[in-house]
Amino acid sequence: MPNHRPLLRLVPSLMLASLISVALAQTPPADQAAPTKAPPAGKLVEGEKINPFSYAPKAARVEGADPAQADLRKSLEAMGPVAIEWYQHVQTLSNPFFEGRVPGSRGNDLAAEYVEFWMKQAGLQPAFERKDEKGGITRSWRQRFELDGGSPQVEQAAVAFDGAALERGTDYQVLGSSGSGAAVAPMVFAGYAIEEGRGDYTSFDDDVDLKGKVVIFLRYEPLDEKGRSRWSDRRFSAASAMRGKLDALADREPAAIVMVNPPECRDGAKGLEQTESSVFGPGYDVPVIQLSQERADALLRAADPEGRGLMDLRRLADEGRIRCVTLKPDRKLDVRVAVAEKGLQAQNVGGILPGRGSLADEWLIIGAHYDHVGMGYFGADPDNRGKLHPGADDNASGTAAMLCTAKALHEHYNGSDAPADLRSIIFLAFTAEEMGLDGSREFVKHPTMPADRIAVMINLDMVGRLRGDELAMSGTGTAERFGDLIRPAIERSGVTVKADPGGRGPSDHASFYAAGIPVLFLFTGNHGDYHKPSDRGHTVNPLGAAKVVGLTAEIAKDLAVVPEKPKFTSTDGKGGSDRGYAKVRLGIQPSMEKREEPGLLIDDVSKDTSAADAGLKRGDIILTWDDKPVDDVPTLMERLRDHEPGDVVKMRIIRDGKEMVVDVTMKASKRDG
Repeated sequence: MPNHRPLLRLVPSLMLASLISVALAQTPPADQAAPTKAPPAGKLVEGEKINPFSYAPKAARVEGADPAQADLRKSLEAMGPVAIEWYQHVQTLSNPFFEGRVPGSRGNDLAAEYVEFWMKQAGLQPAFERKDEKGGITRSWRQRFELDGGSPQVEQAAVAFDGAALERGTDYQVLGSSGSGAAVAPMVFAGYAIEEGRGDYTSFDDDVDLKGKVVIFLRYEPLDEKGRSRWSDRRFSAASAMRGKLDALADREPAAIVMVNPPECRDGAKGLEQTESSVFGPGYDVPVIQLSQERADALLRAADPEGRGLMDLRRLADEGRIRCVTLKPDRKLDVRVAVAEKGLQAQNVGGILPGRGSLADEWLIIGAHYDHVGMGYFGADPDNRGKLHPGADDNASGTAAMLCTAKALHEHYNGSDAPADLRSIIFLAFTAEEMGLDGSREFVKHPTMPADRIAVMINLDMVGRLRGDELAMSGTGTAERFGDLIRPAIERSGVTVKADPGGRGPSDHASFYAAGIPVLFLFTGNHGDYHKPSDRGHTVNPLGAAKVVGLTAEIAKDLAVVPEKPKFTSTDGKGGSDRGYAKVRLGIQPSMEKREEPGLLIDDVSKDTSAADAGLKRGDIILTWDDKPVDDVPTLMERLRDHEPGDVVKMRIIRDGKEMVVDVTMKASKRDG
């Protein structure tokens, strides 16, 4: 890897005045002493049930502040050195230079290098071991592993029509779901390749024979004269899903599959996909490519028996007037593709602050995920795919808070008045949280210490938007008398903490809770920029983040010296939250456990939700949703986005080894903002 450290040491100097006008308005003039008053006491509000997708405290408003007149330097200095350093970290990690920090990208690698640099600056020691070239053991800052689901590496690609070679990237592209193969075969136009749509719509006759053919099909679903879906007023319905189309075609054993974007489709993609952004399901056994609209139109005009072009055939497919159209047998498409499986190389980054005395062999973990969703090809609103997602609050904010906390605790541990007995602390920056908690799961599977030596895991995820000095803390019921252990630190902080006892949730602490380890999850609330390109560095609150860092450090100080290791207690049955952008909510906590078999395992079911009303239970495995496969959380969210409150879904599940079909009536999501 090239040495990028000189670049990484640069931090942005431009900080927007609107961000800090509140602090300026609260700072007295230099010639006027501020009145002396006792700092506010923090509060621990217990008995809460926090939905991380609706929790959003109200921001305090200060009237009369003019951001345009703000003195940035004075305002930031008034916030203090922790706020300044935290803000620099967030501005840097959310810079477009880091490409949204998606696993497998250069930007994610650079972010890991950045975190390692600042762990060293904080005085930490490398957390991992690795074998060198001679078989010896050396210390490392990285825990390296491979992720499933990487896009295939295209080793060879050649497409020709009538002997004329087409250009990859201009005329065609190999899709991420492609397999290897070679075909020189007649073509069939399969319309929208929909097995079963609205009103008995289908693209396939019962006796259609696609075996050994090159099948060309249209993306999405039937359109009206304005290019909008005929079946949905919200972009497209579930019938447009690519995986269902590809499965239907693959079942008919074609020699190759060719996708084309329908012309004049208002809400659809306009150009060619990239291989890495077009993994629409498991890899298929035949070549799967996309043709440009221009090239597909010319090909169809030459091969259709009636000389019809792409738009002509689209309109006929829109109205259901054609199904599969056999093209001229002497006009053949030559498709040759060779792909290799390629996993994503990933790495957690970790540093150690050694303890001392009788508690040194026990551990606290303070973690945050440093990855984000890159260009939004997974885990984001489909409308924003292909756009850079900076991920300032999610989760540059938590990564920055973890680094600042490491610095503060290093100073505490090495101070003259440090206690004689202190637990060791490992600071972990997890990758691939957005892909399903893969980084934290990897550490839990391969920890650097025995699990029974871990006292508590503290997770910092989305802590950059403190409003009204109030935040949520989940996991307060995962250890006996946890509230009593953390209350003093909270009261010293001046922050109001809404405490949720549950240990599960959509972030890395869930991996540790599942392993029987007490957890705390700090979270300042959701907002309209969640998983959107607008989650940028200027939108965060450095003054509030400094309070979160202070609270985290104080909790860690107290937990580092408590004589008895906190005893784990289960909070299962208290529900969970769905992650996503749907109008409806299912109300399950999907299992974060990797499965080889088809289906999505339910870890928990929330009360008074669609799932609970339908009788879904913990341990059920969801196989299909209206006959469409559901194997992972992103697919589940895609299904949810296609529905309105009141829709009834037929869900095929496995319960106690037996398959059954359950009708689920969808309820409205209560997520705010």
